[in-house]
Amino acid sequence: MLAFLVQRIGQAILVMFVISVISFAIRDGLGDPLREMVGQSVSEAEREQLREDLGLNDPFLVQYVRFAGNAIQGDLGNSYFYGKPTMDVIMEHLPATLELVIAAGLMIGFLSVPIGVYAAIRPRALLSKFFMGVSTVGISIPVFLTAIVLIQLFSIGVTVSWFPSDTGWGQWLNDFFSTDGGMPSYGRGELTHLFGSWHSNFFTWNGLLHLLLPAVSLASIMLPLFIRLIRAEMMEVLQSDYIRYAQAKGVSPRRIHFLHALKNTMLPVITVGGVQLGIMVAYTILTETVFQWPGVGLMFLEAITRSDIPLIVAYLMVVGLIFVITNTVVDLIYGLVNPTVKLTGKKA
Repeated sequence: MLAFLVQRIGQAILVMFVISVISFAIRDGLGDPLREMVGQSVSEAEREQLREDLGLNDPFLVQYVRFAGNAIQGDLGNSYFYGKPTMDVIMEHLPATLELVIAAGLMIGFLSVPIGVYAAIRPRALLSKFFMGVSTVGISIPVFLTAIVLIQLFSIGVTVSWFPSDTGWGQWLNDFFSTDGGMPSYGRGELTHLFGSWHSNFFTWNGLLHLLLPAVSLASIMLPLFIRLIRAEMMEVLQSDYIRYAQAKGVSPRRIHFLHALKNTMLPVITVGGVQLGIMVAYTILTETVFQWPGVGLMFLEAITRSDIPLIVAYLMVVGLIFVITNTVVDLIYGLVNPTVKLTGKKA
């Protein structure tokens, strides 16, 4: 285990180095930061002096070495727009994104496992076919379109008049498909302060209501993927020899499905889930933009429009670090679930 952690730390340093170099390489294409800092009223001479003071005229290598030296000490620079350390800005926005990802992850976990297992055990059942059909539609719809539809249905409301309202059944169907709306779809609502800059949505009813639609929207792109993945893995495991042997011995179906088969089904799901968890942090850019959720995704998009280069580079490095940490934790869990796996890759 210690050798694995040392190996992972070495890989993490290499990954963070590559991310920092790439982030610096693309910064010149993100616009002129002085445009947002001083506006149009400053003379060209003053602009040039400010550019010199900020070190923007230095060669790439000089700027990168200066940035890397400060980054090693925990200083990723100051935001041009906010006028304070970029890590402080990110830490103010990160709790909102993490809570959104946690809520979406809980939805995916609690729904995908039972639905995927049921669809594998009863592949010909009408309900299984319904779940597979819905998952095919769900995985095909972009997350921003899902967000807009949710806002229209549950925040604004729709009035359906497809059926003849002068008949009892027609009016009943019109009322059935119509929605009143009223669900919050903007911002985080009422929050509870936990510690530092972390304010949570999980401890107030109003906060949970504000969290619901963004979390459903974010989960909508991953939930169908996990349902289909669990179903496929479960069906493959159920064809294994040891499952047939257990059935021949008269082991109860419940024990076979939920103890022997499900455990081996979850191994690839854990691996994919860890990667997807990191991707969900990146996907929050679209969800947070539609719902104006004040997380790091919305902050990153605004930083691009403002050419706030230090904040953009710091965001990319933090997201890269989240990927590295997530994958390391997933490998550790993988080793615990399946002890036969050698984490360091050495032969037994």
